[in-house]
Amino acid sequence: MKGRLFNWLIFVILSIVWGSSFVLMKEGMVRLSPYQVASLRILSAGAVLVPFAWKAIKAIPKNKVVLVLLSGLLGNFFPAYLFCIAETKLDSALAGILNALTPFFVILIGMGFFQLKAGAIKILGVIIGFIGLCLLMLASGNLSFQNASYSLYILLATAFYGLNVNMVGRHLQGIGSLHIASLAFVFLVIPCIVILSFTGYFSLPFTERAVLLSTLASCVLGVMGTAIASILFYMLIKRAGNLFASMVTYGIPFIAVMWGVWYGEHISLLQVGCLGIILIGVYLVNRK
Repeated sequence: MKGRLFNWLIFVILSIVWGSSFVLMKEGMVRLSPYQVASLRILSAGAVLVPFAWKAIKAIPKNKVVLVLLSGLLGNFFPAYLFCIAETKLDSALAGILNALTPFFVILIGMGFFQLKAGAIKILGVIIGFIGLCLLMLASGNLSFQNASYSLYILLATAFYGLNVNMVGRHLQGIGSLHIASLAFVFLVIPCIVILSFTGYFSLPFTERAVLLSTLASCVLGVMGTAIASILFYMLIKRAGNLFASMVTYGIPFIAVMWGVWYGEHISLLQVGCLGIILIGVYLVNRK
């Protein structure tokens, strides 16, 4: 019982951190380009994990190193850029719905390539949660399909998430979460520096307050929303399984609603009911 409560605690923390990531992304792109925000995000995550990288290299079996590096690319590097590009044009409500397709990709890719066995109750839970999310977005009244072509970026990112979750759950179970994250992100530091250089980041006027605030938002996003969150996510995959871990994307609407309350938005009973439907779906996926 304690183990399952701890899983829920990780779930809640990840929902809070990733639910706030979209706000930080927007703040970063006030003055920086999507490529610069994504690069700073990954770079700052790698920087804080450098002290753990040497131990990770010695602890990870040689035949698993490539998989760990691939996990960093699929689970963080490519999605970071894809989400930032999509956020420049895409309505936030539509982005939230598309992001919640991650559990579906986990099921499809898992059953197709990783021999994932998902019972009818768990699949039903995923579907119920997704229906609740769609109803929540409709109830909020801010769903727009303008620039819908940019949704392909998020679809690709969620497919990468689904592949990464299955790969970690199947092939990296015996490796510590901190080892996976530190080696993966330190490996990505150099490509991020190269991208920042080519996009002209180091030539920006850093005496400007807007540049400094956007840089700060991107770095906080990297440390909290990428480095620490990735360690917790790898831990959750191993403890609670692929599907429950991927359902974190359904926890993000709760944080969006909390941000709305903070900014004085009215929350209707219909929206609360939709959040309840999402919770039922998450519960069904996690039940034994």
